Amino acid sequence: MAEGIPGGYAGKFLRVNLTDRTVSVEKMDEKLYRRYLGGNGFIAHFLLKEVKAGIDPLGPENKLVYALGPLTGTSVIASGRNAVGAKSPLTGGIALSQVGEFWGAELKRAGYDALIVEGKADRPVYLWINDQNVNIRDAGHLWGKTVKEAQQAIRSELGDNKVRVSLIGPGGENQVRYACIMNGCYDAAGRGGLGAVMGSKNLKAVAVRGACMPQVCYPERVAEQNKDTQHRIETSWRTLEWMKYGTGGPEIVGFEEVGNLPIRNWRDGVFPGVKNIHAGVMKDTVRIGMEGCYVCSMRCKKRIKFDDPYPVDPAYGGPEYETIASLGSNLGIDDMKAVVKGNELCNAYSLDTISVGGTIAFAMECFENGLLTVEDTGGIELTWGNAGAMLKCIELIARKEGFGRLLAEGTLRLAQQIGKGSERFAMHVKGLEPGQHEPRLMPGFGLGFMVNPHGADHCCNIMDGKYAAEAGINPLKSLGYHDTVPVYDIGPRKVALFRVEHFKQVLYDSLLLCHLTGVILDYPKIAALTAAVTGWDTSVAELLRIAERILTTARLFNVREGFTAAHDILPLRYFQPKIGGALAGKPTLEPAALEKAKKYYYLLMGWDENGVPLPEKVEELYIEL
Repeated sequence: MAEGIPGGYAGKFLRVNLTDRTVSVEKMDEKLYRRYLGGNGFIAHFLLKEVKAGIDPLGPENKLVYALGPLTGTSVIASGRNAVGAKSPLTGGIALSQVGEFWGAELKRAGYDALIVEGKADRPVYLWINDQNVNIRDAGHLWGKTVKEAQQAIRSELGDNKVRVSLIGPGGENQVRYACIMNGCYDAAGRGGLGAVMGSKNLKAVAVRGACMPQVCYPERVAEQNKDTQHRIETSWRTLEWMKYGTGGPEIVGFEEVGNLPIRNWRDGVFPGVKNIHAGVMKDTVRIGMEGCYVCSMRCKKRIKFDDPYPVDPAYGGPEYETIASLGSNLGIDDMKAVVKGNELCNAYSLDTISVGGTIAFAMECFENGLLTVEDTGGIELTWGNAGAMLKCIELIARKEGFGRLLAEGTLRLAQQIGKGSERFAMHVKGLEPGQHEPRLMPGFGLGFMVNPHGADHCCNIMDGKYAAEAGINPLKSLGYHDTVPVYDIGPRKVALFRVEHFKQVLYDSLLLCHLTGVILDYPKIAALTAAVTGWDTSVAELLRIAERILTTARLFNVREGFTAAHDILPLRYFQPKIGGALAGKPTLEPAALEKAKKYYYLLMGWDENGVPLPEKVEELYIEL
């Protein structure tokens, strides 16, 4: 390890300006390591410092930041992730997304902790990072290709099938506002439209090959921690279920029973068809294997293949829970093969499945209520359960053709375009369609959706286990999920618990640990892993302070872009009972109670009543403006 550089880090980052085609390697400011860790922390810092207020997210002034953490590329189990961020073309605020596969480990092995892409190329290009050799190469022959086609072409051109590729498909090229960035064919940096930012820069892909394993300070401690982590994986019923099915297994039948399954644009509570689309059915019928990310033994990624009624390529994996719900139950679709095909198309075109499903669900409800007609949709019957309509819409969205041009703008802008009171059906927070977990059952998700910097992300909080019990929710013991009694009063203690849980998610996204290990790794374990790799004498208290700094930095970016407390709100529907099912007719979230919880969260964070970080808090956290 270089003098002064903590274990696990490379000590430098790569900056590429596509406008003038310059490449520079810069030394990382050593104080940033311990203040921001990596991942989301690095991204929030760089965007706040380097991106000017008010810029067009799809203009050359925006910056696309890839960032790694200290654990990335090491032997730490479940550390095979990287973060990506920019100003979001979907929300106008900060976009922060994380993704698995092997790409992040390869960039670390090439000798970098981050990659900052600036400007815009005058024609399609891709980056080729081969250890210290960095080239900007022509990608005209790749433009228009699907993700698999482009990855195959790049590997063939470079003569190496082990090159790792982070890239976009036609959805990103056409700047669909919720286009994602794919690591390989089935791992997505899904949220906030980062693929559109990549496309706006005429950047098709970043191909990486590295040969230098990062060094850790205490290898024997890392080995001990890995042994303990593996034991936890092998003895937790939850991780064993993921190893067997991936996410979205038979337990989601229980989601429908207790009210935790989005159904028909979050309106309804009954969907018996869930029994036809879960991952257990896939395992028994069309799944051909399981894959995993770098140094992870869970292997939770499905591979699915079938040829009838349409071919599905196993290279594109299979749908996770969020996709099963967003393209399945939330559209009233119980055709498992259609959901799998929709997942394949979204991955091939680099589209966020959550936003795709959320936007189509909104359009379907507008169609049901006569606010959209077949004349508006180009002849598509946008009825609940119409699998063919869903697949057709995905094709149109990726190409931004016909009705797809409107759908490609996302729920918020589509509602503004339709008008006629359609806003009451529009499910989004800050313009981001919500992850597939029900705030009316788990209010911690509601508060998380509200205050999360990049909107209603599915990883912003899980109010589970002891926190749910303390909040007054009775676990459904047979499934490990919650009873049907919502919590109305999120009091100070519960908000404080939420804040600590929220910090944990931030640390995961900065250290770049897989969120699925959240059920087995507690704060002391996270601190022990960080210390073993970096050599720091760190503590849980220090990690909590780092998470607080990262959240506040992201908040400062949003405040600068015009976001206020008025943007930290939930859609109206979350304050209404579901139609049918376990939550039908029951009291819902109370706006006044949730507003009070939000204000208390601000107080705990050291922000004023409008959600603006106080000057003394900014100074206390050593945030540079």
